[in-house]
Amino acid sequence: MIEFFDFSNGHFYIALAIAIVNAFVLCFEGYKFLQVIQLSGYHTRGYFDWLNSSGGVYVGRLAIVAVLSSACMIVTNVILDGYSDYLSYLGLIFYLLFSYIYIINVYYAPKKTPLKMTNRMNRAIILLFILCFVISFGLIILSSMFLSIFRFGAVALSPLLLPILVPFVHWVMKPLEHAINKGYIKKSAKKLEQFPNLIRIGITGSFGKTSTKNFLATLLSEKYSVCATPFNFNTPMGITKTVLQYLTMGHQVLIAEMGARQQGDIKELCELVQPKYGIITSIGAQHIATFKTLDNVKKTKAELSQYLEKDGFCVFNIDSEPVAEIEKNSKCKKSTVSIKQKADVYATDILTNANGTIFKLHIGEDVFECSTKLLGMHNISNLLLCVAMAKELGLTNEQIKAGVAKVSPVEHRLQLINAENDVVILDDTYNASIEGSQRALEVLSMFKDRRKIVITPGLVELGTLERLENYNFGARISKVADIVIIVNKTHYLSIRQGLLDNGFDETKIYEAETMLATQNVMKEILMPKDVILWENDLPDNYI
Repeated sequence: MIEFFDFSNGHFYIALAIAIVNAFVLCFEGYKFLQVIQLSGYHTRGYFDWLNSSGGVYVGRLAIVAVLSSACMIVTNVILDGYSDYLSYLGLIFYLLFSYIYIINVYYAPKKTPLKMTNRMNRAIILLFILCFVISFGLIILSSMFLSIFRFGAVALSPLLLPILVPFVHWVMKPLEHAINKGYIKKSAKKLEQFPNLIRIGITGSFGKTSTKNFLATLLSEKYSVCATPFNFNTPMGITKTVLQYLTMGHQVLIAEMGARQQGDIKELCELVQPKYGIITSIGAQHIATFKTLDNVKKTKAELSQYLEKDGFCVFNIDSEPVAEIEKNSKCKKSTVSIKQKADVYATDILTNANGTIFKLHIGEDVFECSTKLLGMHNISNLLLCVAMAKELGLTNEQIKAGVAKVSPVEHRLQLINAENDVVILDDTYNASIEGSQRALEVLSMFKDRRKIVITPGLVELGTLERLENYNFGARISKVADIVIIVNKTHYLSIRQGLLDNGFDETKIYEAETMLATQNVMKEILMPKDVILWENDLPDNYI
């Protein structure tokens, strides 16, 4: 047995060095687990859902690293037993080699959203490093004291602890992070107090929030200086970051996208932004896994209109039945929009082609023709919401018409891309809802006399409805597409069955492990003039 606590020999210091090195190794090996918990919004429920579904692949790979490394280290110790104790450290070479191979494969694997080294993540990694160091040093001491032939094999088993250590670190850090976030939110609220005349607009809904926000920013820019939350910054910290970093004294309007995963989230955002104006886009089963019921989704989105009841103004898309129900019970000043019926603002004679859409815009008694680059009826609905808000904020019909013409598709949201050989790509990869996928297929169906290819991993975050809705999604695809490429195994069987049960040719169904792997399939099947719908691109916590 090596006397590690005899400071006169070098083993104690070597053990310290090994523990430090292993802590670094474990932090790198934990990349995927850290990435997933970040993508899950630091909610452990989402992390463990991933662990139960897709995470087993990475746990299995870590197990292979651990078992192979331990075996090699034990064999090395057996062979070198009786020689110098220092030679037993050579077995660590195998562990470092296998760990290096694992880290390289994980780090260079294709990612939609890589791990972002935010201040919060840096703090989590520091704590993870400390825990890994303590655990590594303890394993070295214990294994050397009680099972010397296993000496450093125990260190090789430490990667197996990562799937639990990562959420444990998050749990330990949660009170600190909550306090830090509260400080930033308080700071942003104080800054907002300096803008007494700022026009504040909140936008919520199950889908269409980001598109509506961007469309509205374009329209209002015809008259005002506008600050809008960038990307999909729709959480308290996302809005806080917008206020602190982007809002300036020159801005006249603040547009805040408001997302939610549970009841009370919209109310919390309203208390931060204090909007006087609001837009509710559409309500569906998106995020039903966290809301549990559609009624809970409706109640949460209604929190915006309830906040505006004092002296605010809200725009409702009454083509969405749950939104129409909220509108009927809303007591604030309001406006309604529709593409299916008469409303305060509505559209008729809608004509869409590959280049955009032309329609007649009705604002009260005023009627005039508008043209836009947008595709899809859902985008026209979102655009009408913006028109209603623009009218309330004093824009003229001429300004509205000019703004509508300037509106551009949001990147990766049914974005039309003209590729080589007259191939058309409809990029709808940002995310996908039940309703959004229906509308994307409607746009795809407009391309007559072209072969239609759908590439999709399916629909997610639908809770117990997920399997059924992916079956229905396959059924809808069967009526439009000529070829289907299903990405990832998660919903392959559901979509495939929906296709086959509706008479789709089995030989026209392809499977690809990842979005990158679809490129190999496309090389074999793509022809000139094909039109491709890329519907959804699963985030890395579904892969």
